Amino acid sequence: MSTVNGVLTFPHTTQPTNGRAPRRRDLVENDEYAAFVRRIVRAYARRIASGDIEALADMTGLSALLDEAITDAVTGLRSHGYSWADIGARLGISRQAAQQRWGADR
Repeated sequence: MSTVNGVLTFPHTTQPTNGRAPRRRDLVENDEYAAFVRRIVRAYARRIASGDIEALADMTGLSALLDEAITDAVTGLRSHGYSWADIGARLGISRQAAQQRWGADR
């Protein structure tokens, strides 16, 4: 018998408001996942620092990849109904700064 992990799915009772998609309120393990990613990046830096100069260019490419991932995350949050003020508050910047950086009219 197959079961669905309720943490990974949208609740069926959430209705869109303001014509937008419903906000996701599910609990996810983002704190643990972010800590895992930080450990990987630090371990990669230690490997390069121990003499793998050829991998240095690959590591700098991760910066561009991270910028793309942040843009994707912000786009996803906007599609789930989060405002520029919500996003800016989490990043310690104004809503205007968030919209200027990640808005469609950049």
